[in-house]
Amino acid sequence: MEQILERLSRQTHYCFLDGYSGYNQIVANPEDQEKTAFTCPFGVFAYRRMSFGLCNAPATFQICMLAIFAYLVEKCIEVFMDDFSMFGKSFDLCLKNLNVVMKRCIDTNLMLNWEKCHFMVREGIVWGHRISSRGIIMDNAKVDVIENCRLSLM
Repeated sequence: MEQILERLSRQTHYCFLDGYSGYNQIVANPEDQEKTAFTCPFGVFAYRRMSFGLCNAPATFQICMLAIFAYLVEKCIEVFMDDFSMFGKSFDLCLKNLNVVMKRCIDTNLMLNWEKCHFMVREGIVWGHRISSRGIIMDNAKVDVIENCRLSLM
């Protein structure tokens, strides 16, 4: 995580993209669907898409996302689950990278949650850290929440 934050820091522009219903975008192999079967009063059901509660779902999802963006990771995008942090050293480069990433999403039918996406911003919050061209700074809002929680326990 530290290495990802370092690669993200000191960029001039960012795009933060969020995958829409992440796990549900991964189609389960028909041969493996019976392994997800469950019963209820209405019958037996099996998932056709990867379910959130499957024990290997997080690793499988991460592998899929890294495969989709394989040649872009560490160059212009960092991927953690369904959060994609895209960057560029200039506005034009970030825009060019965004075009490549969007084309990749279209080619692989990867849907994004547009309400949670932020395009061409100069800073952002990643895992409780504020990243920008100035580097990595702790997000004060997170510090305040922890401090208030600690005070309320006393």
